[in-house]
Amino acid sequence: MARTQAALYDELAGDLHLSWSEAELPERERTKHVHRLHPYLGKFVPQLVETLLERYVPEGGRVLDPFAGSGTTLVQALESGYDAAGADVAGFNVLLARVKTRPYNLDALRRDLLWAHEQAEAFVPSGRYPGDASRYVRQWFAPAAAEELLHFRSLVDEVASADVLRVVLARAARSARRTTHFDLEFPAAPQVAPYWCHKHRRECRPVTEARRFLLRYTLDTLDRIEAFASVRVAGRVAEVLHGDSAAIDLRGPYDGVVTSPPYPGLIDYHEQHRYAYELLGLDERRGLELGRPARGTGRAAIADYVAGVAAVLANARASLEPGAPVCIVVNDRRDLYPEILRRAGLSLDDRLERHVNRRTGRRSGEYYESILVCSTRA
Repeated sequence: MARTQAALYDELAGDLHLSWSEAELPERERTKHVHRLHPYLGKFVPQLVETLLERYVPEGGRVLDPFAGSGTTLVQALESGYDAAGADVAGFNVLLARVKTRPYNLDALRRDLLWAHEQAEAFVPSGRYPGDASRYVRQWFAPAAAEELLHFRSLVDEVASADVLRVVLARAARSARRTTHFDLEFPAAPQVAPYWCHKHRRECRPVTEARRFLLRYTLDTLDRIEAFASVRVAGRVAEVLHGDSAAIDLRGPYDGVVTSPPYPGLIDYHEQHRYAYELLGLDERRGLELGRPARGTGRAAIADYVAGVAAVLANARASLEPGAPVCIVVNDRRDLYPEILRRAGLSLDDRLERHVNRRTGRRSGEYYESILVCSTRA
């Protein structure tokens, strides 16, 4: 008989308190306030970041995440009373992290988003593709959905909160694509006919309009930013850098690193957010993303991955205060990190194991990861 989650956690976590069951940490808590401004595969649990900051980074210090992703470390640092900086090579990640972490004039933000909501609500599509609809838009969106999305895009530059509207647009576009309800993450081809839905266990039809998503997400985004504004510590700031973390000036010094590098051959972060790149014209640096599935997991690809992650961590190490900790959250099933740490000039002080909160849907199942607690080698 399989062990219960409670028994597994008693054995695995002990007094570490780094694993949470679904009952202890439900989805709504893992995606509190701005952590759910836009779905993002591969992000780690903010409560884990909170715990690592409390244990290893001096109170009120400055923390770095050189693999910033959607900004989980930066957001939690601001909530926990730290300054933070993060870097990422992907344009959409940088946009999302900046929208999550920047301070807002909430009255002005509310005016902008409610105006955009009114404009989207009043817009009446003709049922024909706009003349400026790209091939991608015509392929992945029904005519009305394409009209509504492109109309909303035209509103972006009319307000000061332009980046916030860009994130709303991207989130709505993700939901409005011609795809099955159970395959929103990486749909392989447009779904144009009714289909048997494994999520709802009935026949469903592809989405034909984007309006309801634009309206819902505009208000939800406002609510989430306001909720975060009420819990972030006053005076704390986060900086988001766009570039290759192995090469750019990370603008230290920092009192610690909390990060989760991408895994080799697992997630194509550009393809995950392709709709955003297509609609928003974001700066694409896809070829620089570490661990891209297109590179495979052969010997050469793994060697490139090891060299790339080591170079990023070495650059981060050079930006640290003496003795500052480096906390790396990984699932190192290929045992790559001993060599990565050696090349980066880091020594492993502790290795903590945790069971990842059970996921739902097609990615559910057992999953484990390690927290590597490192320091600069003498």
